[in-house]
Amino acid sequence: MLQLIKTVHRRKQTVPGEGKKLPSLSIQKSSLHGLGCFATVRFLKGNRIAEYAGEKISRQEAMRRMKRPDGKRISELEAEWYIDGSVDGNQSQYINHSCDPNADAVVIGGSLFIFALREIEPGEEITVDYLNSFEQDQSVCQCLTASCRQRIIQKAA
Repeated sequence: MLQLIKTVHRRKQTVPGEGKKLPSLSIQKSSLHGLGCFATVRFLKGNRIAEYAGEKISRQEAMRRMKRPDGKRISELEAEWYIDGSVDGNQSQYINHSCDPNADAVVIGGSLFIFALREIEPGEEITVDYLNSFEQDQSVCQCLTASCRQRIIQKAA
């Protein structure tokens, strides 16, 4: 059974240009929301794009951090474990939501990986569908796709 080990010091939050850099991804201004994660190489359908890296935290800690203004980079691994991409993460923490995404997040062996749903060209923004958003998150979707649901939290039909 896994246990959360409390650390004595808080790890530094990553900002653009810091942290673990992946040569196949870059952080740029996004037309969807703030900064985005963009491909610098072609990804074929089914290719692994990146591991969503960050600090592994408990559900309780994830709920606490989600209430903060900067608590938007937390993804669920399983019912009791989450990854906070803003702490020791990589460019994947800047992946934005789209109701018509070009990538998907998959948990494999206790890690979260991003895979291409279709071919992604260099310069194209990587997007995933944030279907499993936290209940408190009432974010308005900004993807403007034909299949847009208006709210990120709302489940697809």
